[in-house]
Amino acid sequence: ALSTSLDIGLSNWSFLYVTVSLYTMTKSSAILFILLFSLLFKLEEMRVTLLLVVLLIAGGLFMFTYKSTQFNAQGFVLVLCASFLGGIRWTLTQILMQKAELGLQNPIDIMFHLQPLMFLGLFPLFAVFEGLPLSISEKLFRFHEAGMLFSLVGKLFLGGILAFGLGFSEFLLVSRTSSLTLSIAGIFKEICILFLATHLLGDHLSLLNWLGFAVCLSGISLHVVLKAMNSKGDKALEPHKEASSDPDLELLLRHPEHAE
Repeated sequence: ALSTSLDIGLSNWSFLYVTVSLYTMTKSSAILFILLFSLLFKLEEMRVTLLLVVLLIAGGLFMFTYKSTQFNAQGFVLVLCASFLGGIRWTLTQILMQKAELGLQNPIDIMFHLQPLMFLGLFPLFAVFEGLPLSISEKLFRFHEAGMLFSLVGKLFLGGILAFGLGFSEFLLVSRTSSLTLSIAGIFKEICILFLATHLLGDHLSLLNWLGFAVCLSGISLHVVLKAMNSKGDKALEPHKEASSDPDLELLLRHPEHAE
């Protein structure tokens, strides 16, 4: 819960200093941290294909955003720390949700236990950095028009619903697959953000940026193909496992002379 709250808090804080493109480029390093912690906690096995997928996606995202933003050291450090915490966050989440004895496979259950602790983890930072400015702000407490207050509350309510839906879908995906798959699936969201930034904020993409986009998509496609091949292999082994689990069949296989 603490790593989740700090990941979200530092990510939002960094937008005060960096642009969307720089944020996306730096946050893409989260997939490397997730791979690192997945290997440390033995959730993933080191494979050449897995390493190739991660390098393709991370390298493609870096090329996709290369020289498209202004660099800010403070914002860069905030996003990098958020990426590191994101690696811890999703690795631990996978461990919690995939342990049957804990009974946290349902996304609602994990959110019920995590959200209050996330609030407690972020509240001290909120009180120190935003408490006093917000308490004297005309947007929430010293408002002069009811319409402005209702508009702000409505935006907060809509943002809360979207955040709940995002969290629910992320936890559901982790419970069924893995934290690494979640990170790779989230790359599509990052690409959409970059496209929106290009069209709405006027960012320009060079030939190198488009090449990085193609490399990133190739990494995502490779991961999807490998996952499909592994799932087919697992399904093909299931009938053999079920057959071998039959004790009568095992006796016949071990002692064929008695069967005669």
